[in-house]
Amino acid sequence: MRSSLEKLYWNFRLPQTKVKLFLSDVDGVLTDGGMYYTESGDEFKRFQVQDGMGFVLLHEKGIQTGIITAEDRQLNQRRVDKLKLNHYYPGEKDKLTRVKKICENLKINLSDVSFIGDDINDLEILSHVGFRACPANARPQIKAIPGIKVMRASGGEGAVRDWMDFLAGLGRI
Repeated sequence: MRSSLEKLYWNFRLPQTKVKLFLSDVDGVLTDGGMYYTESGDEFKRFQVQDGMGFVLLHEKGIQTGIITAEDRQLNQRRVDKLKLNHYYPGEKDKLTRVKKICENLKINLSDVSFIGDDINDLEILSHVGFRACPANARPQIKAIPGIKVMRASGGEGAVRDWMDFLAGLGRI
């Protein structure tokens, strides 16, 4: 449960709009960031199912959802397909430019966008969107971004769902 002081603080700091586009990074955010390999070379990742349910619930509310990641892995594509996300951009090196194009197509502003990321390749996008968060184990440069919400959970442990629930509790979703 959020204290009324914390709720007031974040309502003051966040844009006076609702989230229209919810985006996330993958490794270190939706997963614990580990790369697991079997003896035969197969790769696997662990995704938190509660994060996935959060995407489903947002989608049901009509909020556009998606993933933008520097990695280009079939594992991520399967997760996107399962969750029926609206947007998926693998191998994206310039996430901010991509989000600007999405906003243009959707006729929304960057202030309507939520992004959760954890590492330096997320720095630029997190510095420009209206709703920004990072997992507890994000890099120090990310945690230092003005106005960012540092979640209590680490990547792969429900940080994304916690961010969704936080925004919903403030009436931003």
